[in-house]
Amino acid sequence: MEKLTFKIEEFEGPLDLLLFLIQKHKLDIRDIQITQLLEQYLAYLDAVQREDLEVASAFLEMASRLVYLKTVMLLPRRQEEGRQLKEELQGQLLEYQVCKLMAAQLERQNQGALVFVRRPQQLEADHSYQLRHPASVLYAAYQDAVGRGRRRLPPPARAFSALVSRRVVSVDSRIIHLLKGLYRTGTASYESLFADSRDRGELVATFLAVLELVKAQRITLEGEQVHLERRPRQAKVSAISGREEETK
Repeated sequence: MEKLTFKIEEFEGPLDLLLFLIQKHKLDIRDIQITQLLEQYLAYLDAVQREDLEVASAFLEMASRLVYLKTVMLLPRRQEEGRQLKEELQGQLLEYQVCKLMAAQLERQNQGALVFVRRPQQLEADHSYQLRHPASVLYAAYQDAVGRGRRRLPPPARAFSALVSRRVVSVDSRIIHLLKGLYRTGTASYESLFADSRDRGELVATFLAVLELVKAQRITLEGEQVHLERRPRQAKVSAISGREEETK
C-alpha cells in the first residue's frame, strides 16, 4: 500500500515554511530572532488547523523544536546549548535555500530545452596499486601464493626420507628367529617373544610370525605360555613361507 504524504499548501516541509516566513518578514537568516519566528510559525499552523486541514507530523515536530530552542535560550546556564541549536537550525535553512535556488535554475533550463553535456575525455589508465595494507596482510598473501606454487611441484626427496630410512623387517626372518629361541628352551612366555623387538615394524612382523607358526601348528598357545611342537626329522619349515614341507 502506498504511503500517504501531506503537504500544507505550497510548502514541501517545515524548512520550506520557515524559509518562507523569513523572507516574508525580511528576517536575517544568519541571525534569526527565534521568538519572532516561533510566533509566526505557530500562527500559521493555527490558521491551517482552523481551516480543518490536516497538519503533517514534521511541521508539529519543528514547532516543538522551536519551543525547546526558545526555552533553552532563556535559561542562563543553558545559553551555550541554545546557541549551538540555533546555529544548527540556521545551517539547515541555508543549505535548504541553496537547494531551492539550484532546483529553480534546473527547472528554468529544462523549460528552455538547454542541456549542457561535456564531451568524454580520454583518461590515461593508471595501473599503479594505490591501496596500503598492513604488513601482516601482505605476509599472509605471500605465504598463500607460495603455497599454491609449491603444490604444483613434485614432492622433494626429503619427503620420502622417513620412509626409505626405516628398516624393513620380513615375517620369514622373525619366524626363523622365534624357532631358534624355542628350539633351545622348548617353551617361553608370550611377552618374551616381543622383548627384543626394536621398533613398530619389528613388533608387527613378530606378531604375524606368531600367527603363521600357530597356523602351521609349529607352536601352541596355552594361556600366557608358548610351546614348541616337536616334529619328526623328515619335517622341516621353509625359511621363506614358514610352512611345513615333507621330504621325500
